[in-house]
Amino acid sequence: MEILSGSFDREFTLGELLGGVPRERLGAALAALLGPEFRLSSNLGEVVAGTSGELVGAERVAVRHDLEPLGWLEALATEDKVRAAATLLEMLLHQGARYLMASELHIEVVNSDYAALQDQYAALQASEARYKELSQQLEERVRAQVSVIETTQRQLYQAEKMASIGQLAAGVAHEINNPIGFIRSNLNTAHAYIKKLEEIAPAIRATTALSEIWKRTDIDFMLEDFHALLQESISGADRVARIVTDLKGFSNIDQSEEKYVDLNDNLRSVCNVAHAQINPCAEVIMDLGELPLLRCHVGRLNQAFLALLLNAAQAMNSRGEIRIRSRHEGNEVRIEFTDNGHGIAQDVLERIFDPFFSTRDVGKGTGLGLTVSRDIVAAHGGRIEVRSEPGAGSTFTVVLPASDCT
Repeated sequence: MEILSGSFDREFTLGELLGGVPRERLGAALAALLGPEFRLSSNLGEVVAGTSGELVGAERVAVRHDLEPLGWLEALATEDKVRAAATLLEMLLHQGARYLMASELHIEVVNSDYAALQDQYAALQASEARYKELSQQLEERVRAQVSVIETTQRQLYQAEKMASIGQLAAGVAHEINNPIGFIRSNLNTAHAYIKKLEEIAPAIRATTALSEIWKRTDIDFMLEDFHALLQESISGADRVARIVTDLKGFSNIDQSEEKYVDLNDNLRSVCNVAHAQINPCAEVIMDLGELPLLRCHVGRLNQAFLALLLNAAQAMNSRGEIRIRSRHEGNEVRIEFTDNGHGIAQDVLERIFDPFFSTRDVGKGTGLGLTVSRDIVAAHGGRIEVRSEPGAGSTFTVVLPASDCT
């Protein structure tokens, strides 16, 4: 083994082998065996124990370890005593060598184990870092999936809501269109009858008896007023028909796929549909610029526009003004909804697109209007920008890419 080679192959010095033995006690023991006149020295001449002076006539014996002389024992004693003391020293050196080898082996093993532990610790740290990275990636994927699920839930809610509106609009359109059709037809027929009566009016006035009745019943005024009533009724029927058309266009009953539209027409349609809700709160002023035809999902964008319009109306402290402005700027179509209401505080402005967040009283809103609007606009590759100043009003700008325009 590599560890053993370093511990068992190296050579030790006399000082190293006697390093664990107190010099005073070693000197006292040798003096008791050999007498006071002795000296133990290493191969290098270092005096380990005993006198450093000259010992004339002293017996001199080599002190060996593993057959190699490490030092010399000199004493003014008999040769047998000196050899016996040297033998004891060699036994002591042998035990010292075993102790040193065991000690160094232990240190090498400990160091080797410590290095292995360090390697294991480094591997554990690297593994922990990988697991931490994987955990972060998993958390990010979970957050992304949760976001997708929440967006899908909102879209499903919106789709269900739009489907309900579509079914309602379809029923209303069917129920209204038929009676409005024959009412308008009858009004046109009545208007034609009045014209025929007006044609025979001169002949009736020429007859004395009929002329008196004509004047007494004020037929001239009745014909004139009846003509005005019919014209007003025809205008009302036309208005109802336009409302039905706007309602169908708003809910996108007839068109479920994307198509090219002029968003100005959509804005007018949304304003007509929301007129009853907006009129008590604000006057709508439209400043519509020329726009290219934009490929979009009409019903969804109409829903986003309606939510922004109603949001502006709800921001009014009293009857105010809502300005709708549309422009084509560069590669973007920008539609602004500006109100002069109470505005939005900065701490609230950061949360207005959060799902279910609402500043209205409990039971007066789901808190999804702006969230769904943002999702709808984002699905068309656009964004909603907001500027607001408390007490001065707000501006919500729908920005749509013009890359799909014609």
